[in-house]
Amino acid sequence: MTPAIDLAKQQGIAYQVHQYQHDGAAASYGLEASEKLGLAPEQVFKTLVVQLDGKQLAVAVLPVSQQLNMKLMAKALGAKKAEMANAHDVMRSSGYVLGGVSPLGQKKRLPTVIDNSAQQYATIYVSAVRRGLEIELAATDLCQLLQGRFAALAQ
Repeated sequence: MTPAIDLAKQQGIAYQVHQYQHDGAAASYGLEASEKLGLAPEQVFKTLVVQLDGKQLAVAVLPVSQQLNMKLMAKALGAKKAEMANAHDVMRSSGYVLGGVSPLGQKKRLPTVIDNSAQQYATIYVSAVRRGLEIELAATDLCQLLQGRFAALAQ
């Protein structure tokens, strides 16, 4: 079990765990998950941590096939500017290593925005904290667990 799986279980959310053999040479962890699990890349979501206005950290959850639009992320949370958070701050805040950051079960709950596209699927897949481990759940359940919101994030 991981903190992400423990949180879903503790909250009574319906979920499934999917495991695959991670290749350390993979160029993109998210696209690797999509390929190895036989899923459309639009249904597998990555977790990115950004810094808003040079101080507050926040989480963006978007398809692995897309890139985060920083202006849309800032707008979704009422900030003027968003930029990628540095790796040290991400690991300290989440408790996870890069490539295994999950939106679920982070040490510190951060404001979270999930790309609108998640709502078109019955379930989506996000990291379950370890490379090679994904958790499948309804996007609405993910949003509720994180007290997040949906907004357009991808470019």
